[in-house]
Amino acid sequence: MKALVTGNHAAGHALAACGEANRSARGCAAGAYPITPQTEIIEFLRAFNFSRGRVVPVESEHSAMAVCIGASMNGARAFTASSANGLAYMVENVFAAGYLRLPIVLVAVNRTLGPPWNIWVDQGDSLMFRDAAWIQFYTESHQDLVDTILLAFRVAEDPRVMLPACVAMDGFVVSHTLMGVELPDQVQVDRFLPPCHVPHRLRVEHPATIGGLTWPRESEHQRRRIQDAMERVPQVLEEARDEFEAVFGRRPDGAIRADHVDGAEDVLVACNTMARTARRCIEARREQGDPVGLVKIKLFRPFPRDAMRTALKGVRRVGVLDRNHSPGSGGVFWGEVAATLQGRGDVVVQDYIVGLAGGDVTPELLGTIADDLHRREGSAEPVWQEVG
Repeated sequence: MKALVTGNHAAGHALAACGEANRSARGCAAGAYPITPQTEIIEFLRAFNFSRGRVVPVESEHSAMAVCIGASMNGARAFTASSANGLAYMVENVFAAGYLRLPIVLVAVNRTLGPPWNIWVDQGDSLMFRDAAWIQFYTESHQDLVDTILLAFRVAEDPRVMLPACVAMDGFVVSHTLMGVELPDQVQVDRFLPPCHVPHRLRVEHPATIGGLTWPRESEHQRRRIQDAMERVPQVLEEARDEFEAVFGRRPDGAIRADHVDGAEDVLVACNTMARTARRCIEARREQGDPVGLVKIKLFRPFPRDAMRTALKGVRRVGVLDRNHSPGSGGVFWGEVAATLQGRGDVVVQDYIVGLAGGDVTPELLGTIADDLHRREGSAEPVWQEVG
């Protein structure tokens, strides 16, 4: 069904359809607490008439994730949404959900953490979970958002993975703008998503204690199993993309998307809506004979190192666009890309902090970055591209 909707409406539709698809199993549940610019997602879910599900209004984001943990531990398909300081308030239970291996899906509407208060986009809120046991996806458009939410449930609930997943979108740039979207109907979602099965869910007939005290050896073993599960995510994602294409007739982007990298001397690395702007900028430069390419990162956790190395093979200069900042270090994505390319003495990896706290990322600004990158003979400290 083609519809003109906001990103929040699209996310709410996808979450509701995925929850409804589990009606023949143990149903679904969502913890609900509003925060700008996420509120409309919660409003959509509250208005949806689930056959076997419940949206639970709570007093805080911490409790919203607690509802998801309780629901998932009982075998229900669980999901929620939040943003900025709401995600910060949720942080304890976010880590708990990952360590408990619960396949919860969280939509993060990226917004700047405060104080000072700022309601515009940057990625510091979801990226503060980069060390949690969560899969992380970043989406560039309304359609990418819808498709990735479905993929997130499929990958998170796969028995080879069984980890929660976060799907991020740019606040206001996607959440509140209108775009034409192919919204999946319930029959399609039912075909794509098998019933949710949490193998370690609580059972009355077999009482168990969850999350109790363990010795160092047991905790170390648990962390290693989480790492093993993370390493299986790229393959499971590829299989999910195959099934998605069979059901919906289109193929969503995978862990990364590489445009014009063959023969490129310079490549920009970006995610979310910056990637869309960068793609148009690079296509215009290619028409003028400029050998520049683009890699869009969609899967951030686990970081797709093998795919990145393949895409950037032979490239001389890599410019990483970071709409985030790790104080005392630089951009978060830059750190990952630089670590991925360590040992390659033939490549310059330069960080550009751009669009922070909602600053506009325009084609003109990206053109300036591309020119600066092309002139570089070595890497330097992160370059701050401030607006105004």
